[in-house]
Amino acid sequence: MIDTHAHLSSRFNQEVDLSKLDWLVLSASSLTDSKDNLEIAKNNLKLKPAIGIHPQEINDSVEELEKLMTKEVVAIGECGLEFTPGVDKIAQENIFRKQIELALKYQKPLIVHSREASEETIKIISEYPNLRGVIHCYTGGKKRIAKIPEQFYFGIDGNITYEVGLEEVVRNIPKNRLVLETDTPFLTPVPHRGETNKPEWIEFTYQKVAEIWNLDFKETEKIIDENARRLFKIYL
Repeated sequence: MIDTHAHLSSRFNQEVDLSKLDWLVLSASSLTDSKDNLEIAKNNLKLKPAIGIHPQEINDSVEELEKLMTKEVVAIGECGLEFTPGVDKIAQENIFRKQIELALKYQKPLIVHSREASEETIKIISEYPNLRGVIHCYTGGKKRIAKIPEQFYFGIDGNITYEVGLEEVVRNIPKNRLVLETDTPFLTPVPHRGETNKPEWIEFTYQKVAEIWNLDFKETEKIIDENARRLFKIYL
């Protein structure tokens, strides 16, 4: 199993059990998180660091972010758009595009955060034909699936275990473009909903997808893990 999106920086300071996981992507939301990810990853080869600036952290500098780039970095993100009331949309788009350029420059996948901005996000990423990545915690509904560029994957999280509407979305996502995430410490799956999420609980999301696909666990795991390896170019 592979968790393609978790937050384990100093803000969360969490001990985790990685014994069942092949590896885990440490997603970043700020310069501080990005630095933490690089430091944390030194202690365990299963931890794969990403660096990035979340749309809520638009005062951080992408130029400073680039200075953190090392061969260990597996992705840029999470970054994107969050058009909740009162935000500076222009500033968000600007820092999003800068991180897209960074991903292209270093040939890394982009971890995209999109909230209340599905159409705007799709429009922007579609302008970059060589860009690849994942739409983190996909919430765009089944009608937008076909609009997402083919080089992008769909990240599905623990809320699939309790949001019935997401099941139909997953049925419509191409099997070869689905990856799974915990978003630790958030979006805890059933049967642990209400607790602080953990990467090892990705197992319950795999189980739910296997149920939706009407496949056994091992076959489901094989498909999803190969998708993650292809996306992040990590073959262990």
